[in-house]
Amino acid sequence: MTTPVLELRNVNKSFGPIDVLHEISLKVNAGEVLCLLGDNGAGKSTLIRTLAGVHKPTSGQMLMDGQEVLFERPKDATDRGIATVHQFGGTFPLMTIGRSFFVGMEPTKGWGPFKVFDRKTANEVAVKAVQSFGITRIDDGDRLIGGLSGGERQSLAIARAVHFGARVLILDEPTAALGVKQSSHVLRIVLEAKKRGIAVIFITHQVTHAMAVGDQYAVLIRGTVAANFVRGDKSREEITDLMAGGEALADLDAHLNDYENTSDTASTVA
Repeated sequence: MTTPVLELRNVNKSFGPIDVLHEISLKVNAGEVLCLLGDNGAGKSTLIRTLAGVHKPTSGQMLMDGQEVLFERPKDATDRGIATVHQFGGTFPLMTIGRSFFVGMEPTKGWGPFKVFDRKTANEVAVKAVQSFGITRIDDGDRLIGGLSGGERQSLAIARAVHFGARVLILDEPTAALGVKQSSHVLRIVLEAKKRGIAVIFITHQVTHAMAVGDQYAVLIRGTVAANFVRGDKSREEITDLMAGGEALADLDAHLNDYENTSDTASTVA
């Protein structure tokens, strides 16, 4: 049996008297995409921060490669290969592509106190890394981040995480603010990361995008995993209904029935 790269067992998170996450159990294997679905307020952000080492679980276990881990700070998670890419890519609009790609880990040239940023190397590596994911429009490392599309920024952030050794890639609503074409670029990159053996946790509320790339699915409602299933088990309508807690479609049916009854009554009176 394959040992998951990352696993949560009965994880709870409370802030004082407020319980936010309840008995969360999830796992993701190498080369697999786990789609975490949930509406606003479902607890997705708190779960992301817990996985990324921002918050410590109040109780429960987090394991990597079958061994329990406890992150004291985000750097501990990063050092273990957990990389989080937030909605807008975490890039810097006024930086160049090469500079942004290596921020905090800049290659240098020269000696001792005379070391300077190696712009040529940074640009070449950054462009090559992004193009290896199929984003061929980025061909100049001196181009400013602010001139890239939303999809290209996401692509750059994902390529950067993979380049620096990410084993688990957490993508926080990567397609939420993107158009159809840009979203398709990001989804292709997710599949490429999967092909490279990276475990991907894809957080989204867009069911269509999740169905395009996911292997496993978990629906989060009010901090609880309400459903856990694999690709092909459920239709888009069933997943949407689960995300709404079964309430949305029931309310819609009730409204439609009321409307039909009212229409029938009006027709009879007429």
